[in-house]
Amino acid sequence: MTDPATLSPRSRFLWHAARGELAFQRSGSGRAVFHPRAVDPDTGAEGMEWEVSAGLGRIHSLTVVHPQGEPPFALALVDLDEGFRMMSRIDCDDPASVPIGARVRAGFRPLAAGEPPLPVFAPAEAGA
Repeated sequence: MTDPATLSPRSRFLWHAARGELAFQRSGSGRAVFHPRAVDPDTGAEGMEWEVSAGLGRIHSLTVVHPQGEPPFALALVDLDEGFRMMSRIDCDDPASVPIGARVRAGFRPLAAGEPPLPVFAPAEAGA
């Protein structure tokens, strides 16, 4: 079994994602940090703490991408409840109908065959 503490920040993020966990880090000042990094972006200190998000957030901004020959999909900046922002796909039937400010919940799936699972959001149930 792999000890996640020995992995690079990216590998540790993917290790968590493979288990259905959205991992992020906290700086020494307590600020949520995402994308995973080897050092604190504010101080350069090593050894930031890892945490697992509940996976709930709100859409900050969104665009609908229309790849040639493929169905359109929503790509959004999501503000997670723990205090960090990340970019991700939003899985839904009608990408153009997803409103800014909508609550979303993380799930995990590969974005292409043979790729590792990554966080992908979907509209959250009412009250979430």
